[in-house]
Amino acid sequence: MNQDSITHNNSLSIYRYDWLTHDKYQIILTMNLPTWITVSRLIGLPFLFYFLNTPTSFHRWICVVIFLIAASTDWVDGYLARKLNQVTELGKFLDPLVDKLLVLAPLLILNSLQQVPAWGVFLILGREIAIAGWRINPNLTGNTTIQGANIWGKLKTVSQITAIALLIAPLPQPWETISIMVFWLSVVLTLVSGMIYLLPTNSPEKIN
Repeated sequence: MNQDSITHNNSLSIYRYDWLTHDKYQIILTMNLPTWITVSRLIGLPFLFYFLNTPTSFHRWICVVIFLIAASTDWVDGYLARKLNQVTELGKFLDPLVDKLLVLAPLLILNSLQQVPAWGVFLILGREIAIAGWRINPNLTGNTTIQGANIWGKLKTVSQITAIALLIAPLPQPWETISIMVFWLSVVLTLVSGMIYLLPTNSPEKIN
């Protein structure tokens, strides 16, 4: 599939040619307030890397605050997009992508701190990469529009955010077991949501 792009103001028009069907179609990607809020979530990642490089209790609490503020903007951009009627293809593409980066970055740090096993992080990473490629390929999805998130994708994201916040926080020893249990719950939900996404395209259960 060939792809050409044309930019105009805050819009990016992408023309894609499907060699299988010989159809050419246009996707207009527009930057607006909700989309800028989505991208702003990435600002917190360098601070997470910096403070968790020396994971004192104080630095960990700073990271929890930064992470939860960044994660909370996921609700804000979605609410504004619907309220202002600014739901766009670019927003539907960037929102889950930024969510994945916001989740995977701290998980990699927590793995380096030996708080979560590498193979658990790998399962999440593998699923996210596979679905990210699948969902934007019309030859696989049977649809030229980008699918938004449904309840399974939201449950997966909430469980991941909860697990990461608990693992970063300098909580007492009894909470460590709870944190790990929530982490494995998020792994299970991640895999289940991925399998649901791979159901036939006429299935109503489409997620991010």
